Amino acid sequence: MIETYYAGAYWGARKESPEECGRRAEVLFTALRSVAPDFAHWLKQGRSRREALKHPIETDRASLTKMFRRGKDRVFDELGFRISGWNGASDYEASAFLICAGMYSELVSNSCVFNIPSSSPDKEEGPNAQRVLTATVLSGMVRAMAVAWDPEWAIATSTAHRDLIPMPQPTRLWGWVTYYSDQVGRVPPLPAPVRMERVEDKGTLVILTPERFTASNPEHVALAKRVGELLDRAGILGPPLR
Repeated sequence: MIETYYAGAYWGARKESPEECGRRAEVLFTALRSVAPDFAHWLKQGRSRREALKHPIETDRASLTKMFRRGKDRVFDELGFRISGWNGASDYEASAFLICAGMYSELVSNSCVFNIPSSSPDKEEGPNAQRVLTATVLSGMVRAMAVAWDPEWAIATSTAHRDLIPMPQPTRLWGWVTYYSDQVGRVPPLPAPVRMERVEDKGTLVILTPERFTASNPEHVALAKRVGELLDRAGILGPPLR
């Protein structure tokens, strides 16, 4: 089974200006440059890869602020701003992002989501996926999002495992690498081989396994189930902050 992976940070209504969103995004992209070379350069999306290669995204605060201004919802101010981009790699080796920030409607949530390289259905896994799909890289990625956006929670995991979580889904998920803000509660002690790390004075990073987590591994699924039960019992997976 081919598994795809993603990383995302999520937070509730928070009214912020394009300047504040630009500042946070600069912190994020600066940190990501040291996480993996795949996250060092980004491009604006175009009609083709050739066209997009002509339009790099400058990740300084002023340039990102301009992007957020252009990404403002033209009808409803409370729907904030949206920006997106990708790293120029081809096909399944590409990474892409979509940031929705500055939203203060109670009906929507802010988010910063990255698609991560994976193997294609008819090819061996490429070097980008091999480099990125590690606990070290994804922990660094989630940590960077947590520091930049101060979200309620963030995650990097297999989409196949996410889809195994029974309905109704909790408002906060868990997976290979997950972050929970102290605002949603203190993470309880968790069984080995789970590792926990503090993220500044903001929250806790939870890493289920040092090796690649997959939904096709029964031991991984069982461990995730146990961890989910403990997090739920501690109230970590409860309703979002408002």
